[in-house]
Amino acid sequence: MSNFYELGLGDHLTKAITEMGFEETTPIQAETIPLALKGLDIIGQAQTGTGKTAAFGIPMIQRISSERDALKGLVITPTRELAIQVAEELNRIGQFKEVRALPIYGGQDIDRQIRALKNRPQIVVGTPGRLMDHMRRKTIRLQQIEVVILDEADEMLSMGFIEDIENILLGVPSERQTLLFSATMARTIQDLAQRFMKEPVFISIKTKEMTVPQIEQYYVEVQEKQKFDVLCRMLDIHSPDLAIVFSRTKRRVDELFEGLSKRGYSAEGIHGDLTQARRDVVMRHFKEGLTEILVATDVAARGLDIGGVTHVYNFDIPQDPESYVHRIGRTGRAGKGGLAVTLVTPREIGHLRLIEQVAKRRIIRKPLPTLTDAFVGQQRMTVDKILRTIEDPDIHKYKELAEELLETSDSIVLLSAALKLLTKEPNTTPVILSEESPLRIRQPRRERLEHPLRRERFDHQGFNRKRDSKYSARGPKKS
Repeated sequence: MSNFYELGLGDHLTKAITEMGFEETTPIQAETIPLALKGLDIIGQAQTGTGKTAAFGIPMIQRISSERDALKGLVITPTRELAIQVAEELNRIGQFKEVRALPIYGGQDIDRQIRALKNRPQIVVGTPGRLMDHMRRKTIRLQQIEVVILDEADEMLSMGFIEDIENILLGVPSERQTLLFSATMARTIQDLAQRFMKEPVFISIKTKEMTVPQIEQYYVEVQEKQKFDVLCRMLDIHSPDLAIVFSRTKRRVDELFEGLSKRGYSAEGIHGDLTQARRDVVMRHFKEGLTEILVATDVAARGLDIGGVTHVYNFDIPQDPESYVHRIGRTGRAGKGGLAVTLVTPREIGHLRLIEQVAKRRIIRKPLPTLTDAFVGQQRMTVDKILRTIEDPDIHKYKELAEELLETSDSIVLLSAALKLLTKEPNTTPVILSEESPLRIRQPRRERLEHPLRRERFDHQGFNRKRDSKYSARGPKKS
C-alpha cells in the first residue's frame, strides 16, 4: 500500500480524498491508479468491498476535463443500487474539480433522467438496459467518451447483459481507455476483454482463497422443513447487529421476512418485483439499523455496499458457485470479521463441494443448533447488555429505586427477575414456507462456458456464429 499523496494527483482530487478520510491506498487502488493515470487498459480481479470505485474513479476524474461540453466518462454496472452508490462516490471524489456523475437505471422515470442529462454531467453511471434505452432515444451520446468502466463484469454477464454491453461498447469511440473489474475471471470475461480492450494489464488482488479469510464459514445439514426453525435458532444464538439472509426466489423472500416478523425479528425483504420507492425505503431502514435482518434474492443484493453487516445466512444454497463468493462478501468488509452460514439439505451436499472448489476453501460442518442453544444465546446477549449498561453515566438515576427494591427482595432474586424480563425466549409461532426443490449438481460456470458446444464464438466484427449462422452445433437447421 502507498499514500494517496504520492500518486501525483491534482489539488482538487487531493482535497476531496482528504475530506473523504482516505489516507493509504488499498491493494487494488495501489496497483490500479498509477497504471490508469498512464491511460492503460486494465482488467482488475478483486473482491467486493476492496475500494474498486476509488481505484477507477480517481484516475478517471483526474483525466476528465471539468468543462461540460460533452459526456466523457461511462461506468456500466449490473444493478440500480450499485449505479447509485458508484455515482455518489464519484461525486464526492469530483466535488472540488466540479466533475459530476449521474446515475441512470431502470425503475426511475426516464423523462426525469432526460432532464438531468440536459445539465451535461461529465460522467454517466448506468445499468445496461437503461443505457441502451437512452441510446435508442438518442438522449445519451457517446461519441466523445474517453473512459469506459465495466464494474462487476461477471455479474452483468451472468445476468444476461452480454449483448447490451457489446452494443454499448460498439457505440463508444475505439480510441478510449477501458477498465474492467470482476471478482471472477470466467471465459466470457476474457473473450470480452480480447474483443474490446487494447493490450490490457491484468491485476489480480486476491488471497490464496477466493473468499475473504476474515469471514468464518460453516454449514449445517438440515431437512428442508426444518430450515426456518434452524435459522431462527441461529439468529437467537448469534444476535447479529445487521444480517442478510439470502433466498433463491422472490416468493421465498416474502414468506421468510413475513415469518421472521411473526416471530418478533426486525426483518424486511427486497427482490426485483418491488417498486423503486419501496426498495429505497427498505435499504434506508437497513443502512440506518432500523431493520436488523434483510432477506434478499441474489439479483436484488448484487452491488449492495452496506457497511456493518456482521452475518450472512444462505437460507438456500446459491445456484452458481461464484454467487457464494459474492454473497459472503457482503460481510467481513474493511478487514473486519464476519460470519457466513449455509443451510444445506442432504441432497445438496454435492453442490456444496462444487462451491468449495470455486471458493478454494473447505467449509466446515457444524451440528444443528438446539432450542437450548438458542435460549443460552439470548441469555448471554442479555448479560452483555446489562454489563454495557453498567458503564452508562445515566445509571445513577436508577440507584435509589434499586436500593428500595433491595430492602424487600434478595439481590439474586431481583437480578434473576431482571434477566428473565430482558431475555427473549425462543418463539415457536408456526410458520410454513412453500417447498423449494433442492438444487441439482451443476458444473461451475467456468467449466460450462468452456464446453465446446456451449461456448459462443465471435469473429472480429462481433458476428456470433452459433446464433447468427444457419448452422447450429448439431449441423444445418432444417428450413
